[in-house]
Amino acid sequence: MAKTLPHLKIVNRLQVLRAERKMTQEQLAKEVGVTRATIIAIEGGGYNPSLELAFRIARYFDTDINHIFSIEEDEP
Repeated sequence: MAKTLPHLKIVNRLQVLRAERKMTQEQLAKEVGVTRATIIAIEGGGYNPSLELAFRIARYFDTDINHIFSIEEDEP
């Protein structure tokens, strides 16, 4: 019998990090080369960034990608 894998949900601390720097979504978007709508979608959990974008964001905040993005497991 096949094992049912848990559903993985990517969560992020982007809004918290941005607030610590007193940045707007627009400012962060310009710094990492995306639109404000993209930042809104990431912060709201409606969009998971590409690896390239996730690394650009981590580099901008001078932190590890795992400090910004993490995974929560939901039972199947």
